[in-house]
Amino acid sequence: MSRKESKDMKHTGLFRRTPPVTVDTGRLADFGYLDPGAVYLDSACQSLRPQPVLDALTEYYTAYNACGGRVKYAWGTRVDRKVQDTRKAVLDLLDLSGRSHAVSFTLNTTFGLNLLLQQLPQGRFGRVVTSHIEHNSVFLPTITAATRLGVPRLVLDRAPDGALVYQPAQLERAVVVVNVASNIDGRLLTNLTDLVRDTHARGGIVILDAAQAIAHERTLLARTEADALCFSAHKTYGASLGVVVATQELLGSLALTFVGGGMVTNVREDSYDLLTDDPGALLEPGLQAWGEIIALGRAIEWLGQVRPGGRPAAEHLQGLSQRLFEGLHDIPGLTLVNTEASPVISVYAPKQDSHRLAVFLSQSQIMVRSGYFCAHHYLKDQLGLPPLLRFSLGLHSTTADIDQASQALARLMKGLS
Repeated sequence: MSRKESKDMKHTGLFRRTPPVTVDTGRLADFGYLDPGAVYLDSACQSLRPQPVLDALTEYYTAYNACGGRVKYAWGTRVDRKVQDTRKAVLDLLDLSGRSHAVSFTLNTTFGLNLLLQQLPQGRFGRVVTSHIEHNSVFLPTITAATRLGVPRLVLDRAPDGALVYQPAQLERAVVVVNVASNIDGRLLTNLTDLVRDTHARGGIVILDAAQAIAHERTLLARTEADALCFSAHKTYGASLGVVVATQELLGSLALTFVGGGMVTNVREDSYDLLTDDPGALLEPGLQAWGEIIALGRAIEWLGQVRPGGRPAAEHLQGLSQRLFEGLHDIPGLTLVNTEASPVISVYAPKQDSHRLAVFLSQSQIMVRSGYFCAHHYLKDQLGLPPLLRFSLGLHSTTADIDQASQALARLMKGLS
C-alpha cells in the first residue's frame, strides 16, 4: 500500500473516509457516519442530519426528481403529495390547524422574517417593537421595516428568565418581533402567552423568531396564538430550508411586492390573479426546494420517534446541558454568560482570544463556534463583551462528547495560563 493510500484510509475531519468501525460512543446509530472522535457542538448554527433525513433527500434526487405543483406525471404527483404531507407535519408539530394557518417554505429564517416585515401594509401599524438580545435576522429587518413603514422602533430589555420587559401601552398598534429562544444562552421567551394577548388587545401583531426553539422547545410554541413564526429546517435536523407558519389573516393582509410563478392563477399584461386556495403559496414565488421540503417532513417524523439512550429527547438534552454547564463552570479563568444550564452555553476567557481557543479545540476535533453569533448589538454594543465561545448541543451529542470538550478546554486554559 502506498503512503498516499495509507493516509486516505485514516479517519480525517468530521466524517469517516473508511467503512464504519463499531465503537461504543453512546451515539445514536442515525449519526453513524460521524468519526468516533469528532465532537460537533455547533447545533445552534445547524444541526447534524440523521441518516433517515439524508436518505429521504437522496431518494428524491434519485427516484422522483420532479417539480411540484406544475406537472401531472407520477413523479410530480408524488412530490405534491409529500410536500403537502410536510406542510401538515409542520402544523401538527405546533398543534395548529390548517383552517386558520398556512405553511410557506423559503430560504431560511432571515428570509422569512424579511418576507413578512417588508410586505406589511402601510398605515396599519404605529411602531415596531423588538428586544436587545435578538439575532441580526430580527434586529436588522426591524430597522428597515420601521423605516419603510415610517414608524418609530422600540428596543426593549429581556429579563434574566427571557421574558420581554414591556408596558402594555408600548404595544399599541405594534409589530412585535422577538426570538423564542436566544442563540447566545438559550434564554426562553417565558411570557410569550401574555405578550401575544396584550399585543392583540392593542391592535398589534406578533412575529416570532423560532429558529432556536422549534427543535427542542416545541411545548412553548404549541398552539401559539402569535400571528407568525419563522424557523430554519437546518436547525431542526432537516436540510437547508426556511419555514414560515402564519395565520391566513396575516397572509391575506400583506401588500405583496415579491411575486412570481407559482403564486398566480392567471396573468394579463398589467395585472394578475393570486391563488386563493393555497395561502402558503403567497410567500413561495418560483421553483421550490422540493427535496429539502420532503426531507423536513422526514426530520419531523424522526423527531417524534427518537429516544437517545432510551430516554425522551428533552430529558437527554437536559442531562447533557447540566453536565456541560457544570464542567465549564469549574474551569479556572473561564466566565460563563449563562446563568443556568441550557443546550446553548456561551463562555469567554478575559485573558484569551476566543477565536484562538476555538482553533486549538478544533485540533482535537472539538467543533465550537467563536465570535458574536450574529448578535453584535447585544454582546458587543450593549454588554461590551469580547468574542465568545459557544457550545450548542444536539441529539447526536453524548456524555463522552461533553466530557471530552470540557476536559480539552480545561487543559487548554491551564496550558495558556
